[in-house]
Amino acid sequence: MAAFYDLAYSMFRPLLFRLDAERAHRLTLAMVRHAPRFASHHDSPELQTTAFGLTFSNPLGLAAGLDKDGLALAAWERLGFGFAEIGTITPRPQLGNGRPRIWRIPKHHALINRMGFPSDGMVQVASRLRQARAQTMGMRIAINLGPNRETPSERLAEDYAELVRQMAEFCDFIVVNLSSPNTPGLREFQAPERMRTVVERIKHACAEIGVIRPLLIKVAPDLEAVKLGEICAAATELGLAGIVATNTSLDHAALGVVSHLKGGLSGTPLKLRSREVIASIHRFTRGRIPIVGVGGIASAEDAYGHIRAGASLIELYTGLIYHGPGLVWQIRSGLLDLLTRDGFRSFSQAVGCAAA
Repeated sequence: MAAFYDLAYSMFRPLLFRLDAERAHRLTLAMVRHAPRFASHHDSPELQTTAFGLTFSNPLGLAAGLDKDGLALAAWERLGFGFAEIGTITPRPQLGNGRPRIWRIPKHHALINRMGFPSDGMVQVASRLRQARAQTMGMRIAINLGPNRETPSERLAEDYAELVRQMAEFCDFIVVNLSSPNTPGLREFQAPERMRTVVERIKHACAEIGVIRPLLIKVAPDLEAVKLGEICAAATELGLAGIVATNTSLDHAALGVVSHLKGGLSGTPLKLRSREVIASIHRFTRGRIPIVGVGGIASAEDAYGHIRAGASLIELYTGLIYHGPGLVWQIRSGLLDLLTRDGFRSFSQAVGCAAA
């Protein structure tokens, strides 16, 4: 079945790449909703893993940004993902930034986006998640949450609380997006004291509705080491369940990409920087906080490098744009080969082994 997807995508990709990147994105979402299930969807026991108290059939997830509004939830499970991170979701519907706002950089297998959290809003996305849960979906679902653009900074924590009250019931874990480069002022909330305000408000909202979910934060790849260490210390003190590393980068030149375009860079150029951040978080937290590694994964070897650096779970987005949905099966299969090669009997044994 992976060969079918590879063939199908090789035929459609030239057409998709002639379209504006956002139009191609919407068309791909519409197509993938009707994709057939892989015949070999059942995961090998070696790929099963546990993080923040949840069991995952495999460690491979869909990164936030590809399915912002939960339009293709069943499709991600059919394609073989162990989990999908939906969002970023905002409390009220918003259009995001004006178009064009996403560009391909084929030379680097990269994307640059300045989407600005376009969202159908929490009520509509919650309805889709409710339906997915009713179908007893085996794939884990995460929600990635962000504030509305017009929300003043002093009310930003309340936006997150509103989202949790509306949506926590329909997900398995929550990712707090404090690191998008396309919402003015948001990255300032990665500062420990501001982060504490948001996290404590979210925890209070969870307690209000009696629904407790693992809470993670998503960090930027452009943080200085000292700042990242402070965030890790705060995450430990606040009892966060995990850290997603990383978001997109604004420092294009440092990643070897020369472009006049403004926005967050993702894809292959981000891979080594994301891996450095993963390794640093693993070191700062002494491996006590699970890490979701995302950034530049386009092969099983890329995924394995993030895992060896300290990631307990891994996510894809840009790699799918350039390689197609067959990449999911290729990575799952390739990870099994790599684990066997290195003598690991389970996925968890490989996590952080490069730091040992």
